[in-house]
Amino acid sequence: MVRIILWLLAAWLVITVLGAVIKGVFWLAVIGGVLFLGTAAYGAIKSSKRPKGIKGP
Repeated sequence: MVRIILWLLAAWLVITVLGAVIKGVFWLAVIGGVLFLGTAAYGAIKSSKRPKGIKGP
């Protein structure tokens, strides 16, 4: 699960940077930023609910 979240964060970061660099696609930067923050929040919530000491997939 952590790997999926990390891959999503990387993808959203790339989309955000591309949207900021390429003129005319500012909306891509906005969408990438929103998705990045949403995925980071989801990952933080899921990791805080996992019991300490139990290792899982």
